[in-house]
Parts: sequence; structure tokens; C-alpha cells
Amino acid sequence: MQRIEYAIRFGGIKLLPATLALSLSIAALGAAAQSPDVLPKIQQLLQTGDTAGAQVLLSQALRQSPDNGGLYNLQGVIKAQAGDFASAEANFRKAIELAPHLEGAYLNLGRLYQEHIPKDPSARDKAIRVYADLLNFAPAILEANYQSAVLLMQKGLYAASLQHLATLSKEAQSHSQALSVRCGDYAGLGQIANAERSADQLLQSSDLADADVTSILPVLGSRKNSSLALKLLEALAARRLASFDSLHSLGLLYKGAGRLPEARQTLEAAAAFQPNSVSNLLDLARVAEAQSDHTGALGYLAHARDLEPNNASIHFFWGIVCIEQDLAEEAYRALKKAVTLNPSNAYYNYALGVVAMHREDAREAIPYLMKYCELKPHDPRGRLALGVAYFNSLNDESAEKVLTTVAHDPQTAAGANLYLGRVANRQGHYPEAVRHLELALQAHPDYADAYAELGVIHLKQREYAPAQQALEKALELNPNNYVANLNLMILYERTKNPKAEEQKARFDKVKDERAQRAKEFLRTIEVKP
Repeated sequence: MQRIEYAIRFGGIKLLPATLALSLSIAALGAAAQSPDVLPKIQQLLQTGDTAGAQVLLSQALRQSPDNGGLYNLQGVIKAQAGDFASAEANFRKAIELAPHLEGAYLNLGRLYQEHIPKDPSARDKAIRVYADLLNFAPAILEANYQSAVLLMQKGLYAASLQHLATLSKEAQSHSQALSVRCGDYAGLGQIANAERSADQLLQSSDLADADVTSILPVLGSRKNSSLALKLLEALAARRLASFDSLHSLGLLYKGAGRLPEARQTLEAAAAFQPNSVSNLLDLARVAEAQSDHTGALGYLAHARDLEPNNASIHFFWGIVCIEQDLAEEAYRALKKAVTLNPSNAYYNYALGVVAMHREDAREAIPYLMKYCELKPHDPRGRLALGVAYFNSLNDESAEKVLTTVAHDPQTAAGANLYLGRVANRQGHYPEAVRHLELALQAHPDYADAYAELGVIHLKQREYAPAQQALEKALELNPNNYVANLNLMILYERTKNPKAEEQKARFDKVKDERAQRAKEFLRTIEVKP
């Protein structure tokens, strides 16, 4: 079982150590080796860290025995340990060419490819082929069968993976690493009962390791089996075996399940392992924001921003949180920085445009919203925001032209007709304004802004009864509506209504509408940080 202990460990696939490669190579050398003790000497030098000395002896041996596959296998080990992938690959393949039954060379080459998968995904298929070639003449090799099972599971070939696991000895199949792959295979095949049974056996295993769980999370995620993933990750955490990666994954699963306090606590625990992980800090900020803890979210973002000051997504997220806190100037500066760092991001441009349209000079918003429309030409919500920016810039002609193009789209009909009604109202075209506002209410019957604008039009025409009715309806739907509160106060004062003083006090408490308007527009497009 020594080999399975070494081979079956996901955490870091390593090349066969020189001792193993050597033991596999000696038989292949036979009489061809001029000096029978050359390999032990090379082995000893490698074990003491004298790679240079080992290379000198090996080079001499290769000159004396240029057709010896075992020597090329050992040369491949040295090159692989030095990080020279191309040379290692070439030497292992040369070893196989010269000694087609040299098991160590196949195992080393397979492991070399497995280490290279993060850089080159095609290396997975190469490793599978190498192990298959080995198993063609040595079908009982434990490591080749196990690593084949791992690789096939990663490719989604779950039944084939199970076939390789079945060739392992009963003892080998009881190890946590093999149980992990079995659990992943059954989950991938949709055999939930078998997956659960394998998971229970895995969690009872005395050699359970963090990598046994994290390695199968992609399979569980692809099958949306979050309950099994939670079960495995929670067990790791309970047994104090969890790493940063597993705690981070567990925190995200809690977040996805709406268990926000547990998500935050778990992500904080992950931060104890890697306090400077920007991705973890951003996830903590998302959880804090979901808990409406804007101050906490900004704290995590401040740390992340210090670590990566040129990360546009951090500045964008900062800006969105500032909007929720009515920190308009902070939001503006952060979003402008995000756009400066990444000017081609549609959502960054949209968010900055929305915030800018509520500043003193709304014209600043127009280029950013035009950019969004250019990047997302089929999204009518971009043209709605652009039309509002033109309206806020007192450019009624451009506003009307843009808003008309989205006035019949179900996504934007209510907002477009509201602003078309406001354009007509501002120009004194009251019947046209009322027509557009009625269309807005047809699209969105509980649209407080449309009722407020109707109230304004009736108030302008001294039609006090319908004005009061429309304004009070607006406040019924949205008690903090700025336009409705302002104009109802004016109406009460004009008509000497006894509620005038009370309404004035109420209006004084209403927050500035601009930050709220920015929030409303941002919600029309999902701009998740």
C-alpha cells in the first residue's frame, strides 16, 4: 500500500520521487550500465539536494549508455524537479521509446501532465492516454488506475472512472481518496443515494483530508448538489481539517442558501488563513451588503482597495455601496475611477452615468450612457437612462427623440412615458403630458412618480381636487416621494388645508430625491459588483 498512499493524494500531484523512479529503472539498465553503482550514487546526491552533482554523473552515464531508457527516465525527474516541463516531457517520452515497459517512465510522464493541467487543459487528455498505454501491458498498476479514475471524473466520464476504481484492491478502495472519487462519480451520474453512501464512508475515513472534498466540488456544483457539498464541507470544518479554499467554498454555499450570518462567519474564518485574499474580501463585502451592513461592506472594500488599487471592480463595488448610503460624491469618485481603469465595461459606464445625471451638470452623464448604449445596443434600459439624462440636461428635443424609441418596450414603457409626460408638462402641453402619464400607469399601475406628475399638472391648472387625489395616491404608494410631498405641501398651503403645517413638517423630513433616483435607476439593470 505504500504506492497508493503516495499516489492517491489530490492536494499536490508530484512526480515519482527519485527512489521510486530508480527502483523502476534499475531492471531496465541491466548490463548496459557500465558502472552498476551509478544509480545509487545519483540517488544519494538527489536526496542531499546536490542536483548539479547528480546531473554530472547522469550526463556521464548517458554518454556511456545513450540507449538506456532508465537513464532518460531519471533525467526527466531531474528536469521536472527543476521546473523544465518541455525537457522533462522529452526525456520521459525518450525513456518510453527506449524501454516500452518501463512503468516508472509512464507514471512520471502522467504525473507531469497532471501538474501541467492548470496551464494547459489539454494535458489532461495526454495524461489519460499515457496511463491507458501503461495499463495496456500492466493492467493492475494501482496508481495508473487511480489517476485514470481521477482524470476521467474531471472530464465527466463518470462510468469509465468507476470502472478504474473497481480494479483497485479492497483496501485501496477504502481510502478516503478513492472514496472521494467514487462519491464524485455517483453524484455526476445522478445516483444520489450511492453518492450519499460514499460521502458517509468518506467522512468516517481516518485519513480524510481537505483535498478529498474540494476536489469533487466542481462535480457537485455542476449537478447543483449543494446539500451534499454543504455536508462534506461542514464536516471538514467541524474536524478542523478545512483549508482556505474549503472554508471559502462553504461560505459561498451559505450565502447561496441565504444563511448570511453563517456565510460571513465562515468567510471570516477563511480570512484568518489568507487575510489578503481580495476575492474573499469581495465576497465578505457582498455578504455584508446583503445584510444591509453598508459600513461593514466598505470596511472590507477598503482593505481590498489597499491591496489592489488598480482593480476597477473594487472601485465599482465601492461606488454602488456609497449610493446605498446616499454618499453621492463618494459614489461619483469611485465610479469614475472604475471607468477610468476599465472604460469598456458597460455596467461601469451605466452606473457612472446614472450618478452623474443627478449632479449639478447632468450633461456629464451623457457620454457614459451613450457608451453603454453602444456596448449594449439591444438593451432599451440604456436608452431610457440616456433620455432621462437629456431631460435633466434640459435638452427636451434629444430626450423626446430617445425616449420615444423605448416607449413601447415592456421593460421601459412606464419610465419612458413618465419622462415623455414630463417633457410635455415642461413645455406646457398638458393634454399630451396626461396621455403619456396614463400610458405609464397602464404599464405600471402602482407607479408613484406618474401619479405625482399628474398631480403637478392638475395643480398647475388649478384643478385642486384631482391634484390632491393624484398626489395623495402617490404618497400612499411611496410616502417619501419628493415631488408628491413638495406639491402636496404647496397645494395644502394654497387651499388653506388644515394639514398644511403637518405636510410641511413631513416634507422637511424627506431625503433629497437625487440619491434615491440614482438607486432606482441602478435597479433597472442588474449591476452586481
